[in-house]
Amino acid sequence: MQDPRVPFGARDRFEALYRACYPAVQRYALRRTDSVDDVADVIAETFLAAWRRLDDVPEGDAALLWLYGAARRVLANHRRGESRRSALAARLRGELAVRQETTLADPRTEAIHAAFAALDPADREVLALASWEGLTGPQIATVLGCSSTAVRIRLHKARKRLARLLGTTDEAPVMTPLRGEAR
Repeated sequence: MQDPRVPFGARDRFEALYRACYPAVQRYALRRTDSVDDVADVIAETFLAAWRRLDDVPEGDAALLWLYGAARRVLANHRRGESRRSALAARLRGELAVRQETTLADPRTEAIHAAFAALDPADREVLALASWEGLTGPQIATVLGCSSTAVRIRLHKARKRLARLLGTTDEAPVMTPLRGEAR
């Protein structure tokens, strides 16, 4: 059955183009990328461009040249994106290193980290959502898929267990240094 959104014959033309040119586009991408995942992305994006602009793709041998041009632009976009991601990652690493150095200056930090790590994962999650993310009980309930009452009980018990591990009964100040830390 013909999809009314696809012009008559477009699917057959695209499939023929794909079968004829896929090996060459694959070799083109393989020679210009370092990862098979990148090769797959380049091929997919190149043929997506061909599908979207099928009327612009020339017939015959010129079709492969058109696809090479499309693949070249896809690769350029990929490299620009990779460059931006690398720069962002470097900047974030620098910011996180500074934040960690600042956090480690607090003598209680190591004890808090150790106590927090010793908690059950469910306790860590409910405490993190409340303290690090600053979520309310109903918001935590939405995230965890449970009732607000269950969250209140879980949060209360988790705070008690953390306070016990830290040898204190003062729950609120214990959580303050954890607030805002990236985990």
